[in-house]
Amino acid sequence: MDFIPHTEAESREMLADIGVSGIHDLVKHLPLISGDLKIPQGMCEGEALRLMHEFAMKNQAPGKLISYLGAGAYEHFSPSAIPAILTRGEFLTSYTPYQPEVSQGTLQALFEFQSLICELFAMDVANAGMYEGASALAEAVLLALRETGRKEVLVPCSLHPDYRAILNTYTSGIGVKLIDIPYLFTPRPSGGEGGSEGWLSRQGTLDIQFVAAHTGPNTAAVIVQNPNFFGIVEPVEKIAALTEAAGALYIASVNPLSLGLLTPPGEYGADIAVAEGQPLGAAEGYGGPYLGLFACKSKWLRKMPGRLVGQTVDVDGRRAFVLTLQAREQHIRREKATSNVCTTTALVGLGATIYLSLLGKQGLREAASQNLAKSHYAFKQLTQIPGVRATFSAPFFNEFVIQTRLPAEILQQKLLAKNIIGGLPLKKWHPELEHSSLWCVTETKTKADIDALARATKEALG
Repeated sequence: MDFIPHTEAESREMLADIGVSGIHDLVKHLPLISGDLKIPQGMCEGEALRLMHEFAMKNQAPGKLISYLGAGAYEHFSPSAIPAILTRGEFLTSYTPYQPEVSQGTLQALFEFQSLICELFAMDVANAGMYEGASALAEAVLLALRETGRKEVLVPCSLHPDYRAILNTYTSGIGVKLIDIPYLFTPRPSGGEGGSEGWLSRQGTLDIQFVAAHTGPNTAAVIVQNPNFFGIVEPVEKIAALTEAAGALYIASVNPLSLGLLTPPGEYGADIAVAEGQPLGAAEGYGGPYLGLFACKSKWLRKMPGRLVGQTVDVDGRRAFVLTLQAREQHIRREKATSNVCTTTALVGLGATIYLSLLGKQGLREAASQNLAKSHYAFKQLTQIPGVRATFSAPFFNEFVIQTRLPAEILQQKLLAKNIIGGLPLKKWHPELEHSSLWCVTETKTKADIDALARATKEALG
């Protein structure tokens, strides 16, 4: 019998706090099997495993589905060399590298990872990795709060909702005021088909006037996600000027693959740049954490969370690598920690290192260009369908939002019947975006895939 450390009363308290009545409420949206599975009594472990495999064979194979979901987890091409290198024994045993004399391979891999992230972000220093992009953003905010002594943080309404939830958790109970930055949006009257004629320019970007009015002596940081949750490219340079004038830190949360085309954070004045590293060669369903990327200007070097690997020479003058500029207590003693991240996601970081090394500058630009071109082709095909129109008019990278005649949830169900996973309905997080959904098109989609999507959507809308 599995050991469960919580009493029934504790379990009820936790469930009540998140607003559900039971464990099954957490998975009720999944197509679970109801009723008796008819598992015979007294089966040995081997027999039970074989029976479970037989049940699993009845699942629909992922290869039959074509997905247009994004929202933080993206389907990208991953070179076959990545798993071939990752599964070498030298890397499978990587762990806390506090003893450099026996950890040179791990330390060098992390150093190369840091170097590539610095180059990609155009920043001075990068750490050895964090759990995922959301906690990396929250740690950036904590750094800004510590350094400025201020208590207000401007947070975009167009920030990924999961990132906002993590940020709420990290800042709750410490007297921090999170100020929501609205995004420009003027809903069009109902009726009309497709297009975006007559809209205000750059619909979907942050309200710059609001940022200017709310940055001041109490502002610790201004956060910008670029591209934002809706896939839209923000006016990052204008926000940088306002943040610098207020003496606040500018925190940029980016899609690393988009930097093959977009200006990197270090070139538009960001003090700290964070990202989710999953697009750099990691599978969507990798399991556990993905890979948090964290880079900053050199002035914040000693305040960075996580680990930092440096290059030096040993007593014989040979190149060597060590953990540097941080005491071990900074990692393991809560009262001294800048971050309680101890074991890094080094294996995923190694995968990102291999990905960036294989693609190089031109390969990264090509991958980003394909994402841009294919998503815009899909956007054009979909918005030409009667009953579909653009929700925003601002430029986007590889994600976009459309509004449909049918509720987004119903359209998603109709497309799923055709083995297509459609866009993510947005009403849950943004009630003002009723009937709107978020779509992602990456380099993995062909023209035939997109044309088939357009036909299926047209049929689904009648």
